[in-house]
Amino acid sequence: MTPRLIDHPLAQDALTTLRRAGTPREAFRAALHRIALLLAAGATERLHLAAAPVVTPLEGVDAPVLAGPLPCLVPVLRAGLGLLDGFLALMPAAPVAHFGAYRDHATLATVEYSFAAPTDLALRAAIVLDPMLATGNTAAAACTRLKAAGARDLAVACVLAAPEGLARLAAAHPDVTVTAIAVDRGLDERGYIRPGLGDAGDRLFGTG
Repeated sequence: MTPRLIDHPLAQDALTTLRRAGTPREAFRAALHRIALLLAAGATERLHLAAAPVVTPLEGVDAPVLAGPLPCLVPVLRAGLGLLDGFLALMPAAPVAHFGAYRDHATLATVEYSFAAPTDLALRAAIVLDPMLATGNTAAAACTRLKAAGARDLAVACVLAAPEGLARLAAAHPDVTVTAIAVDRGLDERGYIRPGLGDAGDRLFGTG
């Protein structure tokens, strides 16, 4: 699987802020929000448009508007919440689902504990939000759960991805697209992305 990379100077600068071990929590949150805005623009660039009549202060014109329902945003709890506000800033009317899961640190398997979603997933795209696509197990589990709930058009938006996670997701869901800021070297023995940025959820919420 080859992700779509957002190789924008502002995204790369914000990513360096996230990587830096000494970044304070408020600066980490702000940098993640900036990245989320750029990720949202990249992950939605193929939304369909239609022409609609608009009256400007000077004359009438046919102007492009979004056609069809907005995608459902699906933050993976809890780190995915750090991306949600940036996506909602561009799509304030988008519905939001939640996929709650944690990683078993002994087996690296994903354990689901919560799921809530709109009932019309079959009628709209869905974008899974998770800062780190590491082993790929959580993203794959989220996509499996969403498909079981009716979703057919799925994408994943992340800050960092590991080659192992991309391969795992592609094997489980070859139809799912990925938008990321960067692909790092790989995983260590604990399943952490290297060089990475640490545990995004812990740094975002001050836990761990």
